[in-house]
Amino acid sequence: MASDDELYRQYLAGDASAGDQLMLRYGDQLTAYLDAFLHNRHDAEDLMLDCFAAILVRKPEIREGNFPAYLFQTARYKANRLWRIRLRRTEFSLDETMITGGADPEEYAEKTERNAVLYRCLNRIAPQYREALWLVYGYGMSYAQAAQVMGCNLIRTENLLKNGKIRLRQELEKEGVTHADI
Repeated sequence: MASDDELYRQYLAGDASAGDQLMLRYGDQLTAYLDAFLHNRHDAEDLMLDCFAAILVRKPEIREGNFPAYLFQTARYKANRLWRIRLRRTEFSLDETMITGGADPEEYAEKTERNAVLYRCLNRIAPQYREALWLVYGYGMSYAQAAQVMGCNLIRTENLLKNGKIRLRQELEKEGVTHADI
C-alpha cells in the first residue's frame, strides 16, 4: 500500500487515481471529524469535498509525513469559517456512526454501552481537551500533527492532552469506570 506522501506525489505528477485513493483513505474520517464540529452530516460532507478540492486543485507543497495534518487543518479552518458565517455554537462531539459493532450481540451491547459512557464523559470535558484527545487517540495523529491542526504549539498540545486525560479519567470515575475497565 502506498504512503500518503507517495500518493500525493503521484497526484502532483498527473495520476488522478492517486487523488481518488487519498479521498477514499481519508474521506470518511474527515467527514466524521467535520460532522463532530458542525453537527450536520450534509455540511460535513460538503466541507470534506471542499477540503480535498482545495488541496487537489491548488496542489500546495506539503512536507513529508504531514498530509493528514494538512488535510485536517484545512478542514478545521473551513469549519471555523462556516461557524463564523452561521454563528453556530462551537461544540465538538463524536459521531455515533464511528462505533463499530462486533459479531456477538452481547459483545456489541457491552461495547455500545462502554462507548456511550465514554462519549458522555468526553462531552463533559472542555472542547479543546476533547479535540486534542480525539485527534491523537481517535485519528492516530502525532502530537505535532494535532498541534498543527489545532493551530497551537507542541507544548500547548501536550498540556491539553495531559489535562484532557486527567479530566476524562475523573469523569469516567464519576460513571463508575475504574482504571482497570479503561
